[in-house]
Amino acid sequence: MSDPVQTAQKRQKRGVPEGLWLKCPGCQATVFRKTAEERLNVCPECDHHFYVSAKERIRQVLDEGTFEEWDANLRPADPLEFSDKRPYVEKLKSEQERTGLLDAAITGTGMIRARRVAFGVTDSAFFMGSMGSVVGERLTRLVEQATQRQLPLIIISGSGGGARMHEGILSLMQMAKVSAALARYNEAGGLYMSVLTNPTMGGVAASFASLGDVVFAEPRALVGFAGPRTIKATLKIELPKGFQTSEFLLEHGFIDRIVPRDKLKSEIARTIDYCGK
Repeated sequence: MSDPVQTAQKRQKRGVPEGLWLKCPGCQATVFRKTAEERLNVCPECDHHFYVSAKERIRQVLDEGTFEEWDANLRPADPLEFSDKRPYVEKLKSEQERTGLLDAAITGTGMIRARRVAFGVTDSAFFMGSMGSVVGERLTRLVEQATQRQLPLIIISGSGGGARMHEGILSLMQMAKVSAALARYNEAGGLYMSVLTNPTMGGVAASFASLGDVVFAEPRALVGFAGPRTIKATLKIELPKGFQTSEFLLEHGFIDRIVPRDKLKSEIARTIDYCGK
């Protein structure tokens, strides 16, 4: 007769499958991942909006199967032959393999509630969504296509890195280039909706992300130029409560509306109809 104690010791314990649960940075609750995903990656306890990838944003906002990518083969170069701990070209290759993206922006056209739009989104997973030459070029071409085709323009920004230092002045000039294209689009009578997500910082916040005819933001998104820790350390002052959150910006007139993720698609469609585009 077998010893039940020994049998129990031999029996392998079942572990909890990896990635089944998430810890919410908003309320610190442990959240069932599937539940959050069913709510478009929003915490069921406190409505914290988790990070979502650029490709997931496309699935959430555009009608299924309607997205057509533009300029998909544009690849970043290394004009300055930049190197710190590792050469820039090695970092680019690593980011591309890790994220499945060639750079931090995806652009194209699709339908929102059967309304044709030009659509762009930046992804903070790739070099913090920083704006290098390829990001600036893709967004500029997107705006120019929207102008030529007379389409409403939507850009969802998730860029915490501002201009990409590895490309120096070639990165900084993208701020002016995209902004100039938006000025021409505005002169042609286009409708530009900018959507700010967490985080939208640096040169992105200082250029195209703030230039929308209508500016939406997700709840509690961090939006600004320099980060709050940098400002506090530089100015040696205590910053207001909620400084640089979308709620703070709404209160001070810098954005038009805070829109939860599950309402964004309908809000964009409603705005297009209201503006007659």
